[in-house]
Amino acid sequence: MTAQLTIDPITRLEGHGKIEIFLDDSGEVARTAFQVPELRGFERFCVGRPVEEMPTLTARICGVCPEAHHMAAAKAADAVYGMDPPRTAKLLRELLYSAFYVADHTTHFYALSGPDFLVGPDAPVEDRNLLGVIRKVGMDVGGKVIEARRRGHAIIETIGGRKVHPCTSVPGGMTKGITEAERGAIETSGRWMVDFAAFSLDLWDAAIMANPEYVEMIRGDAYAHETYYMGMVDESGKVAFYDGRVRVVAPDGEMLGEYAPAEYGEWIAERVEPWTYLKFPYLKKVGWKGFVDGKDSGVYVAMPLARLNVADGMATPRAQEAYERFYATLAPAGPDGRKRLVHQRLAAHWARLVELMQAAEKVVELATDPEITSPDIRALPTQVPSEGVGTVEAPRGTLTHHYRTDERGILTSVNLIVGTTNNHAPIAMSIERAARSVIHGGEVVGQGLLNRVEMAFRAYDPCFGCATHALPGQMPLEVVIRDSDGNVVDDLRQHC
Repeated sequence: MTAQLTIDPITRLEGHGKIEIFLDDSGEVARTAFQVPELRGFERFCVGRPVEEMPTLTARICGVCPEAHHMAAAKAADAVYGMDPPRTAKLLRELLYSAFYVADHTTHFYALSGPDFLVGPDAPVEDRNLLGVIRKVGMDVGGKVIEARRRGHAIIETIGGRKVHPCTSVPGGMTKGITEAERGAIETSGRWMVDFAAFSLDLWDAAIMANPEYVEMIRGDAYAHETYYMGMVDESGKVAFYDGRVRVVAPDGEMLGEYAPAEYGEWIAERVEPWTYLKFPYLKKVGWKGFVDGKDSGVYVAMPLARLNVADGMATPRAQEAYERFYATLAPAGPDGRKRLVHQRLAAHWARLVELMQAAEKVVELATDPEITSPDIRALPTQVPSEGVGTVEAPRGTLTHHYRTDERGILTSVNLIVGTTNNHAPIAMSIERAARSVIHGGEVVGQGLLNRVEMAFRAYDPCFGCATHALPGQMPLEVVIRDSDGNVVDDLRQHC
C-alpha cells in the first residue's frame, strides 16, 4: 500500500505551497508533487486598466519584490508608447533597482536559506530561522542584516517615493529626481553596502565552505540538475539586472542564443498540469520533454546561479573577483580553458552573494555618475500606444511583462512570466531528486529529513506571492485545536 508524506505548508519562502511525497511498498520515494494551491489572476484583472497605471498596480503583486514588477512594468509601458527615457531617468531606475537587490538578497540569504547552513539543516525547527542565525553567529551580524535592509529601503524611498511599492517610474521616465544631498547619502550607503557584501562573502567562507559536510552537500548530486540556463547580460556579456539581452546556454555551456525582450514569445512557451495553478515555461527551440534533465529537454533555470552560468563575468571589479573564485572552487576550467557550468543548485546561495557584491558596487557607481542629479528625467509620450514588452532580472529570475492596448492606452491583453514561474519545472524536479536522496525504506522520516527536501526549493528563492494569486483574495485556512492528550477540541475553517 502506498504511503504519503505531506509538507504543508512549506516554510521560509514568500507565498504558499505544499509538497506531497508518495512512498512505495518498500518505503522508497515513488514520486513527488510540488503543488501551488493558489489561483493566479493578476493578468486578467489588469485588463481594462490604463497602461500608465501598471508600474504602480503590478507592484502590488508582491510585497517582497515590488521593485521588480515596478521596473518591468515601466519598461513595458515605455515600449507601448515607443519611448526611450532620458539617461538620468534610466540611471535613477537602475540605482533604485540595485539598492533593492542588496536588500532582497540579504533577506534571502540570512532569513530564508541561511538557517539551513548557519544553524544546520537538522537543527530543531524552532532554531531554523533568523533569530537562530543571530544566536549562532552573534548579535552584531543581526545588526548588520537589519542595517543592510534599512539602507536599501531608504534608497528605494528616496528615489521611488515609498519604501514598499515604489511609484515614481512612469512611461517615458521618472516623476522626480534626487538632490545633491540625497545623492551623497546614497553614495555613503552604497559604500557601506560594499563592505557588507564583503563581510557576507567572508561569512560564507568561514561558516559554510570551511565545513566539509556542507561542501559535500553543495558539491553532491542530491541537489544537482543539468538543464538550460537563462539570464540577462549587458553589451559586454556581463551579468545585468536592469537592462540588456537575455542569453540562454545549454547544460554543456554551448550558447543557444540571445534575444531582445520583445522576442521572448519566440523563445518561451508555457504549459499547464492538472495538479497546480502555476504554469511551466519551457524553451520553444528545444521543446517540452517532461520533467527531465539534459540537452534534449526544454527545461531551463533563471536565478542567480543561472545568471552567473550564462554570463562572461560580473560587471563590477570586486564581484568579478568573487565570480572567479566561485568557478575556480566549484567548476575549474578544463585543459582547453573553456568555462564549465555549475549545476549544483545549492551553489545558488553563493552565487546570490556574488550578485550582492555587484549590486552594492553598482549603487556606488551610479550614485557617483555626474548626471544622476540632472533634472532631465522624463520625455512625454507622443505616439499612439499599442504593444510593449519590458524585461528585468528579478532576484528570482527573468521577469517579463507584455502589454497590448487599444489606441487610448487601455489594456486589452497582459502576460506576465515572473522569475519563480520560470523555475517551476526545475523546482519540482529538484524536490523529487532530494526526496529520493534522503528518504529510504526502513528509516524514520523526521523533521531534519523533510527540511532537506525543502532545501531543494529554497535554492531557487521562490516567490509564490509573485507567481500566483488568489482571486478574489481569500485563502483557505484550517485550524485544528487539540488538548494536551492530542484529542481534537475544535476544527475552525475559513474559505475551505
